[in-house]
Amino acid sequence: MRPDQHARSMLPIPDRTPPGLTTYDARDPDTAFPPIEPLLPPEGAPNVVVILLDDVGFGASSAFGGPCRTPTAERLAAGGLRFNRFHTTALCAPTRQALLTGRNHHSVGMGSITETATSAPGNSSLRPNTKAPLALTLRLNGYSTAQFGKCHEVPVWQSSPMGPFDAWPSGGGGFETFYGFIGGENNQWDPALYDGTTPVEPPATAEEGYHLTEDLVDHAAAWVRQQKALMPDKPFFVYLAPGATHAPHHVPAEWIQKYRGAFDDGWDVQRERIFARQQELGVVPEGTELTARHEEIPAWDDMPDDLKPVLARQMEVYAGFLEHTDHHVGRFVDTLEELGVLEDTLVYYVIGDNGASAEGTVNGAFNEMANFNGMAALETPEFLRSTMDDLGSPASYNHYAVGWAWAMNSPLQWTKQVASHWGGTRNGTIVHWPRRIAERGGLRSQFTHVVDVAPTVLEAAGIPEPTMVNGVLQSPMEGTSMLYAFDDPEVPERHDLQYFEMFGNRGIYHKGWSAVTKHRTPWVMVGGDLVPFDDDTWELYDGSADFSQAHDLAAERPDVLARLQRLWLIEAAKYGVLPLDDRGAERLEPSMAGRPTLLRGTRQVFYPGMGRLSENSVLSVKNRSFSVTAQVDVRDEPAQGVLIAQGGRFGGWSLYVHEGRLTFLYNVLGIHHFAVRADVPLPTGSHQVRAELAYDGGGLGKGGDVTLFHDGEPVGTGRVDATQPMVFSADETTDVGYESGTCVSPDYTTRTSRFTGRLQWVQLDVGGDTHDHLVDPETVLRIAMARQ
Repeated sequence: MRPDQHARSMLPIPDRTPPGLTTYDARDPDTAFPPIEPLLPPEGAPNVVVILLDDVGFGASSAFGGPCRTPTAERLAAGGLRFNRFHTTALCAPTRQALLTGRNHHSVGMGSITETATSAPGNSSLRPNTKAPLALTLRLNGYSTAQFGKCHEVPVWQSSPMGPFDAWPSGGGGFETFYGFIGGENNQWDPALYDGTTPVEPPATAEEGYHLTEDLVDHAAAWVRQQKALMPDKPFFVYLAPGATHAPHHVPAEWIQKYRGAFDDGWDVQRERIFARQQELGVVPEGTELTARHEEIPAWDDMPDDLKPVLARQMEVYAGFLEHTDHHVGRFVDTLEELGVLEDTLVYYVIGDNGASAEGTVNGAFNEMANFNGMAALETPEFLRSTMDDLGSPASYNHYAVGWAWAMNSPLQWTKQVASHWGGTRNGTIVHWPRRIAERGGLRSQFTHVVDVAPTVLEAAGIPEPTMVNGVLQSPMEGTSMLYAFDDPEVPERHDLQYFEMFGNRGIYHKGWSAVTKHRTPWVMVGGDLVPFDDDTWELYDGSADFSQAHDLAAERPDVLARLQRLWLIEAAKYGVLPLDDRGAERLEPSMAGRPTLLRGTRQVFYPGMGRLSENSVLSVKNRSFSVTAQVDVRDEPAQGVLIAQGGRFGGWSLYVHEGRLTFLYNVLGIHHFAVRADVPLPTGSHQVRAELAYDGGGLGKGGDVTLFHDGEPVGTGRVDATQPMVFSADETTDVGYESGTCVSPDYTTRTSRFTGRLQWVQLDVGGDTHDHLVDPETVLRIAMARQ
């Protein structure tokens, strides 16, 4: 093996021309220059694949004893290693930023989700340029890099089509290729996609068999094939991050059918079954106890009998969703095998970016937008039963009940968002690298954390942590390489100190002991006063003998608890966790939170072709009067198509022309459609059209009277009986002159939505009769957190 001649600690690697004779004539026999060689990593550097699933609890997958069949995970585990004490941050965006940088989530500004960013460094959602991402380091060392799937690390004020793109994967993120979505969740049947930084539409419809996970794997497989065909000597780094299994739980019906009747006994029984399988597999150590159900989580027997069939179906859908996801991950693994590169590819299969999600409320939801808007009462048991067969289909936007999330975290306490307990932060992880890992099917129980992935990859590739990237001095990575544990199951753990914090839920791990305190319950976001931080009750667990945190030793060992509490405070100060921040509405309002916003005043002008504008990029029309004006030129034939639309099938509004008549339609949760049409057709020629909604006032989500105008003359009136008070969608956007994604109105499809005349501009004006002050601050925060 020849020595590496590159100065890799400074990136980009400086170009250094060796001194030597420079001749006058290229024909001179003494003329000699070394051949140009493409930049490559050190010899022996492996391909790297990191697969990160979304919202999967420790006890969900069959690879770790769960009821959801994951044959790909089992296959990789049989040829590699299971890590049963691998940890995340308890939430999506923080885990992803930590994974991609090798730094703790507060160190890279992602103490929470991007939607609740503040000006405090640990919560700004801005990654400091002193902490370059792993993908950039690998690319500047000669790797090909590509990301497919979810990216929730873009600050909200940078998520519009105008960027800036410093935080986007193919902008400053270090990935040469990106195909996926920006945000916390997406419609699996009709997602809002980007190719790089360019919005694109899915290549097919749900009716034609489209599903996002399959599409992502198709792109990832095609990219790897091309990379190996054109650059066989160059290793690659692929980050595959499906939106699955985050809500909405969307999956083809045949995958749901596999689990019919499997969950009729409920979550209490299911949790015991999972625990028994975990003991049989050995993925929990001997002596582990199944933790008790907390009183905040209802018992299955206490749920209404007429709701139980719906609850069971929710879990059937989720199980099918996870198996479907694992199947398509398997297609990608098959591609690596077919190309002959699996043997020399370091594969991380991280089964969840946090614990299972308890954001679906106690009863679950057919359309989680109802919960986000405080309108869950619309989803009565009768309604839920009537829609049961549609769960998982394009007609649904569904989530399962809290009890299932708790069960999927067996044998641990709590769920996603609860960074204090392992139910929120412990995720089963598999590492597969045949060329390097001698033991097949081994188990590793050293404490590990998501920040350890990046340093492991660099050590495996023989690449040093850079001290300088793009002229900026870099801070050291905060994770510990896991490579030392690949060969020896008994080697002492090297990552023996780790803090946790999310929304005031906090904990510390040190040399086997963990001290934790739960500050808030994920699904209790409305009502209930939060106690002061100093009044939170701390618990103490001895991890060397208590894998599941079943026995609180705080009373018996106050000395150890005090030491760990002090250590938590030291680590919190070191990594930017302080000040602790459990505020509600203040963090949602940009000026109060101290972050930039794209929105100013009460008027916004749009131009044709603008689209994929998130709700953070458009003036809010909720709980207030508003008007929409458009300047159009109509040709000889009757006009058709959208002038402007916000939201989609599960809630929103649209101003469009249908069969030649101006139409305004308000869609409430996909349940109620209120349409107002002009009495007369829109004449040919140049015209200014307008729709005005006069809000009733008197609270949230009220209705209003609608008037339509042609050139200032009223041409139609009607009534909207109710509106959505909080949010239209988690993934749908605003489009001008067409509509992408799902459609607000059944009068058109995405393909027929483009306006047939000439649209010059659209102006949105919002009234001063805002009723936003009536929104409970905790409701606002609940919505923001549930959408990540």
